[in-house]
Amino acid sequence: MENSVVIHRETNGDDVEGEAEQEALFVHLKVICLELLNLSQNPQKDPATIPELLHLLRRAPPSSLQSFFHYTLFPLLLLLDAAVACRSQGKTPYRVSDKVAEGVINCLEELLKKCHIGSIDQMVVIMKKLTSGAVLTPFETSEEFREGIVKCFRAMISGLLPCSDDSCSCKRAVGWPQLSDGRDYQTQVSESFKYDKETQECLLAFLQSQSALAAVGHWLSILLKVADAEAARGLRGSANLRVEAFMALRILVAKVGTADVLAFFLPGVVSQIAKVLHVSRAMISGAAGSVDALDQAIRGLAEFLMIVLEDETNSAALNISDDDSKSQKHESAHSILDELRSLTTKSQEQSDELTATTSQEIVKTTNVHTKSNQNLSRDSFHVERTKEWLESTTSHVNMLLCGTFPHILIHPASKIRCGLLAAIRGLLSKSPRSLKGARLVMLECVCTLVVDDSDEVSVAAQEFLDKLFSERTKYHVEDDIIKIFSRLLERLPKVVLGNEELPALSVVKQLLVVTYYSGPRFLADHLQSPISASRFLDIFALCLSHNSAFTGSLEKFITERPSSSKGYLPSITELKMGFRETSYNHTVPNIAEPDQGKLELSLTTSYMLPRMPPWFSYVGSQKLYETLAGILRLVGLSLMAENDGSLAVILDIPLEFFRKLVSEVRVKEYNGEDWQSWCNRMGSGQLVRQAATAACILNEMIFGLSDQATDVLSRLLRKSRKGRDKLSWEISWNKRAKTHLIDCVGKILHEYQSSEVWDLPVDQKTISGQTDTDDQHISLHFLRDTAMLHQVILEGVGVFSLCLGTDFVSSGFLHSSLYLLLESLTCSSFQVRNASDSVLRLLATSSGHPTVGHLVIANADYVIDSICRQLRHLDLNPHVPNVLAAMLSYIGVAHEILPLLEEPMRLVSQELEIVGRQQHPNLTLPFLKAVAEIVKASKNEACLLPERAKSYGDHVKTKACDAITSWQDRGSDSVNMVSDEEEWENTLIELNHSKRYRRTVGSIASSCLIAATPLLASSNQVSCLVSLDIVEEGVVVLAKVEEAYRAETETKETLEEVIEFASLFQLKDYMNTIDGGADENRLFPAINKIWPMFVACIRNRNPVAVRRCLTVITRVIQTSGGDFFKSRFRIDGPNFWKLLTTSPFHIMTPKNLREDNNKSVLRLPYRTVSVSPESSNAEVSSLKVQAALLDMIAELSKDKHSASALHAVLKKVAGLVVGIACSGVTGLREAALNALRGLACIDPDLIWILLADVYYSLKKNEDLPLPPSPEFPEIAKVLPSPLLGDSPTRFLYVEYGGRSYGFELQFNSVETIFKKMHSLVFVDQILC
Repeated sequence: MENSVVIHRETNGDDVEGEAEQEALFVHLKVICLELLNLSQNPQKDPATIPELLHLLRRAPPSSLQSFFHYTLFPLLLLLDAAVACRSQGKTPYRVSDKVAEGVINCLEELLKKCHIGSIDQMVVIMKKLTSGAVLTPFETSEEFREGIVKCFRAMISGLLPCSDDSCSCKRAVGWPQLSDGRDYQTQVSESFKYDKETQECLLAFLQSQSALAAVGHWLSILLKVADAEAARGLRGSANLRVEAFMALRILVAKVGTADVLAFFLPGVVSQIAKVLHVSRAMISGAAGSVDALDQAIRGLAEFLMIVLEDETNSAALNISDDDSKSQKHESAHSILDELRSLTTKSQEQSDELTATTSQEIVKTTNVHTKSNQNLSRDSFHVERTKEWLESTTSHVNMLLCGTFPHILIHPASKIRCGLLAAIRGLLSKSPRSLKGARLVMLECVCTLVVDDSDEVSVAAQEFLDKLFSERTKYHVEDDIIKIFSRLLERLPKVVLGNEELPALSVVKQLLVVTYYSGPRFLADHLQSPISASRFLDIFALCLSHNSAFTGSLEKFITERPSSSKGYLPSITELKMGFRETSYNHTVPNIAEPDQGKLELSLTTSYMLPRMPPWFSYVGSQKLYETLAGILRLVGLSLMAENDGSLAVILDIPLEFFRKLVSEVRVKEYNGEDWQSWCNRMGSGQLVRQAATAACILNEMIFGLSDQATDVLSRLLRKSRKGRDKLSWEISWNKRAKTHLIDCVGKILHEYQSSEVWDLPVDQKTISGQTDTDDQHISLHFLRDTAMLHQVILEGVGVFSLCLGTDFVSSGFLHSSLYLLLESLTCSSFQVRNASDSVLRLLATSSGHPTVGHLVIANADYVIDSICRQLRHLDLNPHVPNVLAAMLSYIGVAHEILPLLEEPMRLVSQELEIVGRQQHPNLTLPFLKAVAEIVKASKNEACLLPERAKSYGDHVKTKACDAITSWQDRGSDSVNMVSDEEEWENTLIELNHSKRYRRTVGSIASSCLIAATPLLASSNQVSCLVSLDIVEEGVVVLAKVEEAYRAETETKETLEEVIEFASLFQLKDYMNTIDGGADENRLFPAINKIWPMFVACIRNRNPVAVRRCLTVITRVIQTSGGDFFKSRFRIDGPNFWKLLTTSPFHIMTPKNLREDNNKSVLRLPYRTVSVSPESSNAEVSSLKVQAALLDMIAELSKDKHSASALHAVLKKVAGLVVGIACSGVTGLREAALNALRGLACIDPDLIWILLADVYYSLKKNEDLPLPPSPEFPEIAKVLPSPLLGDSPTRFLYVEYGGRSYGFELQFNSVETIFKKMHSLVFVDQILC
């Protein structure tokens, strides 16, 4: 090669060691190259030399290898030529195997990476050899070989460096891909070599010359076809080969690097890459769906357009002056955002058709200009870039970009979106005027990428947008921004209410970004006009309204529908469980920091406020709503930043919907219209939906003022730390701003808490004013809309507490909202209960309470006051009993809340009287439940009173002994006596406080018993059961109160001794003054009134009620003692024992029925429920009743404290039980045996005689056992004389217990019972 470029190696003097290393390298290469030449003549030999050469090339330094570049290149090219030739002929097996061919191509790639090409001729030869290999089809050669060819070409092009001549045309080339991040393309050739200054050849200049353009065009075409061929192969295609092809294309374009050279190839390159981008939209796998290949294609397209359509190189066609060219690099956001308002929305079908036809139009249009230019020179590849050519070309390029970029924007791979951002950034910086038709779409894409899910993409987009907006003050763009903002607002409802979410999300993101980057002043100015503000909020009301609830698919509707089966609510669990553990502590403990963190973590993970409204889930995702909500939050933030009261004015716009709804409900109430007709009226449902949407808007606007919202927006839109710091959305919270915010929240809560809003029904059972005879059927859609309205309102309360912090409590908002939240916990709609649950937990955490129960206790006076106020107007507030019952069941009655319940209990007792039950029959059961919760909670407190009283009494006794001993020792000391008097006065005050609290507990329990006792005789089973629960708990409370009273009496006597000993007469007068009333004897008077109702309940013969009543009677007798009930069982006992006289399986004769029903049951005249006759009860039910009565007998008999209650009727009861035990009714055998064991505890002789009488009477005389000793008489003499005949009345148990029906004697049962009793009871009696 005569015209080779002379290359000199830079050395540091005579390096003998380097020369020796180079000589050794040459010796090694010489041997290998000779073997390669031999291999080229005989390719069938073992190719072990090729891996050895590859290893040598990889470890040899570039400086040493460059000297032997030609020597090593020659045999490799020979083998490559042979490999290509045999594959081109198509004859198999190939003369050069795939292993040899792939090894040769790997060695050639490594050689080209480390060495420069010496001359143009050498470059042409290499390109020719590589071209012949690159045109081979996938059917002719392996994938690895074709990929190696492309890598060799890329390595060769990458090694072309500019020459040392400053005037050479190579300086105009870009050199390296402009959109490279520095990692994909590294300088792979040693830079320790420099072209000799005397050499006139420049390889880059040759590549840009007309002589080489044909080869350049050919290689552009080859690389694009290689990529297209792999995509066409589907899953068999190589993604790596496509990536290598696009990377080589980018380097080739960068090395050629001038618009004059590349303009001719623009149609072919752009159309082919457009095809790649179009295909990638439908392909997600295989080579066509490769993320890396698509990224390289996008960047390659942008780099090609940046060179050919650069504004500076096309300044003549664009009529740009020199000054404008110099300032082109600093173009502002105004030039980029220009004409954005005129951009029209293209449909999906138009975009697909546009992308498919753009390539053909580009080729067709450009060929016309090419042919006109080729008239001057047929062989010329030069294109005159006139104004007409530029307009025609850019019009189609703009169509391509507008149809392709929006679809690439939603690609799931972040690398693709990052590449798209880099492409847009390069095009906007280099060709903003040439591509002005597409820069609008590109800017929209940048706005969308600002809030991308990938931090890498969003940070880069934010930095780029910061750069654009940083210079906008140089140009007056405020009017343009207003028009852009208005245009996006007009498009917003159309896309949000459409069927596709991704376009809607894109537009909403753009509006959010434009709003944020425009600053708070811009948005505040836009909303200054009432018309503009109303139009703005109407647009968002339309986007967030229920109109979008049916635009989604049915599958999405079913998927997003909230389930009502989920019944677990954390706050109720806290109230029931966590609070019980600390409910008796008089002080609320401080929250430890770890516990506080756990509560906050639980609150954060379980429920976030504010939430997406429930109706919005049918059309959009959470992401779409959060973006819409971000704009509304910016609205509130911008209005508050002005601090001129404009926020209150803007809030009145959505509040008008609430006021209109309240007004319509008031008109309905004034006209006496029922809910069914009102709901069926045209427009009623729309009022509810508008109010719900308005609540959603209000919540988001207020939430925008919280620190949480500001942090969210900052994390979303200010990820880049290099942006502008001048634009701040922070608010200066001075006193005026806080007062203004509190006023705004108070105004909203006033409308939220309107009784008319909460009177709206959420189900058929909660219709206000409806009686049992009413038949109102309201549409389920209306009921569901009302539930969603209530849910959003409750969430708003939580949002306001987040914004105000401690001011929410100090302003009284917590006190006014707490009852509403507790009331909502009883709602039939789970969504409403869930919202109330979450807000309560939020309020508890923010207020410093460990649980919701402590929050309610701390504010109990406000809650009880609300309950009392509504109890006085039950016609207007029929739900208040349920609220009272629910609240008490959740939190109980603690020390702080118990005194507050006296007035509610008095009002409840009035409603449970006969007159009250007649006026509100549907409220009887809710009131009973409330009373049950009150007495249950009172029991929890009463159980602690005796222990407290005894403990305090012991303390006072110890203190009194010490004081008396001290006084005796020191004598009379006036100073000490005064101090002692004050100390004992404090002791007396504590005793009186304990006494008042005990009386309060007793008074509340007595009121509960008075209210529930008449309903024990109720024919309504549920009311009777609840009343029995109340009586059971209430009797325990009174017993504990009297026990505490006795302990207090002992303490009082101790204090009297101290007062008498110390002559503290003032304290004695004080004690006599406060010690009043004989109100301590409460238990037996209450039981005396309860007992007749017990008997009435037994007479009603309701199986479930009777069984429960028997259990309660047992507990009452065990609590109060059996002596009090002797005469009562003697008088009213037949009503009980009658249950044991007839077997459930016995069919009564008409005569027996007449005898059984000769006594009529008392019925009050106002009762409307008929009592079913006993014969209608199932046998199993009657059997359970008899078993319950037998259990009562057993428990009373075994307890010495209550056994005396049966002394008067012992023979009667024993006879009945023995008869049942000895019968064939096996279902009662165990219960009867247990009862006999209990009765044996009272009189075992009686039980033995009754059983032995039956047992030995049924056995033969010879089977009678002998006496244990001679002094005992025979059994026949001990037992009564048997009567003649086989009548059952001959037995003693019949004489005692009376006649029974269906309990016929069975010897097997008699024997079993007698033996069991003998082993369990009688043996112990004999041993004693």
